[in-house]
Amino acid sequence: MSDPKIIVALDYPSELRAFELINKLDADLCRLKVGKEMFTHLGPVFVEKIQNKGFDVFLDLKYHDIPNTVAKACEAAASLGVWMLNVHASGGSRMMEAAANALANHQNKPFLIAVTVLTSMSQQDLSELGINDTPAEQALKLAKLTCSSGLDGIVCSAQEAAIMRQNFKHDFLLVSPGIRPAGSQPDDQRRTMTPSDALNAGSDYLVIGRPITQSDNPLSVLRTIHSEIS
Repeated sequence: MSDPKIIVALDYPSELRAFELINKLDADLCRLKVGKEMFTHLGPVFVEKIQNKGFDVFLDLKYHDIPNTVAKACEAAASLGVWMLNVHASGGSRMMEAAANALANHQNKPFLIAVTVLTSMSQQDLSELGINDTPAEQALKLAKLTCSSGLDGIVCSAQEAAIMRQNFKHDFLLVSPGIRPAGSQPDDQRRTMTPSDALNAGSDYLVIGRPITQSDNPLSVLRTIHSEIS
């Protein structure tokens, strides 16, 4: 069974626009990420339509609430048959443990991962929140909390992947957004890395959006990246 390392981020205002892209992609080469914008617009039915086309779905809703609420939300997401879903590690260990326990006996258990520090955040952004650690230091603290809470992995910048790999076994997944092929614009991401460098640093899966979704030939870009990392 193939295990595509590329996760294409879908960020569109309509189902029509999304499927204009999806119909050009290859499920053997990528998975798809559905975030807050699309899920709010289109809901669970949209996720099911994507899966019916053969794509695994990473449901990127970043749950962050009281433990019981997050646990129930994760159960609901798992019932959709998604491949992966996530919570915010800053919700704390009780919240993450509740989420993990809610999925423990699920028949088709999705991967449950936690967001550490958003890749759009800089040192100044953390300082504004009263956090004096660097993004890497804060990400590592939250990653250790995630691991001890029984989750499958984390979302982290590829720039932090190497230090994460020094601290966690390879069955602890590292999912890295902010991936930009050489020559791409960074857009609103602050801490970016190329696909091959990210995998070499220890990332397991790479979230790539605009370099693919805004290309005139998204399948060609996807194939180029796939060839590079293979």
